[in-house]
Amino acid sequence: MWSRPAVALVAGLALVAGCGSGVRRASTPAAVSAGAPGPALTLEQQYESVVKAVLPSVVQINTDSGLGSGIVYDAKGDIVTNDHVVSGAHRIEVTSPSSKSPLPAKLIGEFAANDLAVVRVKGGTPLVPATFGDSSRLAVGQIVMAMGNPLGLSGSVTNGIVSALGRTVTSQREGAFPGATIAGAVQTSAPINPGNSGGALVTLANQVVGIPTLTISDPQIGGAAAGIGFAIPSNTVKLIANQLIASGRVKESGRAAIGAKVRTVVDERGDVTGVGVVSVTPGGAAAKAGIAADDVILSVNGVRTPTTTALAEALAALKPGQRVQVEIQHPDGAKGTATVTLGQLPG
Repeated sequence: MWSRPAVALVAGLALVAGCGSGVRRASTPAAVSAGAPGPALTLEQQYESVVKAVLPSVVQINTDSGLGSGIVYDAKGDIVTNDHVVSGAHRIEVTSPSSKSPLPAKLIGEFAANDLAVVRVKGGTPLVPATFGDSSRLAVGQIVMAMGNPLGLSGSVTNGIVSALGRTVTSQREGAFPGATIAGAVQTSAPINPGNSGGALVTLANQVVGIPTLTISDPQIGGAAAGIGFAIPSNTVKLIANQLIASGRVKESGRAAIGAKVRTVVDERGDVTGVGVVSVTPGGAAAKAGIAADDVILSVNGVRTPTTTALAEALAALKPGQRVQVEIQHPDGAKGTATVTLGQLPG
């Protein structure tokens, strides 16, 4: 779908099935001394309250290829998670804090472009829905907690802050999952480990404001960089999940699309030169603007697009219906600019 991004990002789902097996659980740490300062004790009580309120809504998802996390979305048994957790799975099982054994689940719908999916638990097992908050009201510095099942350690909780807002991040292809470019991501310092994917990023008001999805890879250490993780904002989650539950597909993605199938173009020396148009959607945005197969897209609104990932990230920052200037190069080498009214990325 898209080529590998220039900045390597790795999905928070771990690498192999059953990665939690053989891991010894640490004993419960001793309680903080009663002599701790008042404000610290107050914060500790808030943490305990949030865990008690939200953790019952966080489930573990096991598939035939690995494990991840999910959040109970409604009382019907719908659970929202990352698409890379369940994409291509032949078997999906959900274990909730209240269930004594794994519960069979089925895929209701998926939207790979935002790395989101909904699964539904079969049968009448009661589940506790979480409360999803308004991610547009988040502030940098706000305390958040990440809940999930890292490395198979069910019901684990970490804490941190909102480090930044409005990030655009791209994940790599992973098995049947083609990769995704996520706009408006919440950056957090709350540790996100393999298995946390699809879990909950929660405020001290007991509200889910994001789904932990990605960590950034540090090439110097050969692994995930500490304290740099990204979550899909809750407003995006609600927009997509509601449509998947209603019809199994997404009709209103809120994501801009140029209406063309593209690939990264390299020259005879192997250097990337732009995004080649393989084909255009009849009647779509590119076709209406006069862009045709074999044209090369060089930039969008002045933002250079040397690769398909760069183009996806540029489009992720735009909206359907927006008019943009697209610089193109024709097969004969001539360059020009097309005014494109962006369409909507289909489900």
